[in-house]
Amino acid sequence: MAIELKDVEHLAGLARIAVSDSEKELLRHDLEEILAYVSQVTKVTAELGAPEAGLPEIALATSGELRNVMREDGEPHAGGVFTEDILKQAPAREGNRISVKKIL
Repeated sequence: MAIELKDVEHLAGLARIAVSDSEKELLRHDLEEILAYVSQVTKVTAELGAPEAGLPEIALATSGELRNVMREDGEPHAGGVFTEDILKQAPAREGNRISVKKIL
């Protein structure tokens, strides 16, 4: 796919970057190479036959099991365990709360 200089100028405008005339030609060449690579990847993906999930079967077979790496929601410690330690560091307190200057 041939990229024209006006396309590079349009992309630079969208990205809000200043591009000199010499840089435009370099970017045009780079964008053409990127699009050629994406075209090759798309062709290989189509040849492999993508399953309904949208990934090539080969990628699913080699990528391993999908799993959630987030921790379970829960209480990491009992409530109030660190309250006194935190309040000792505050400049002023009212009961079990940090006292701050009224700003409104």
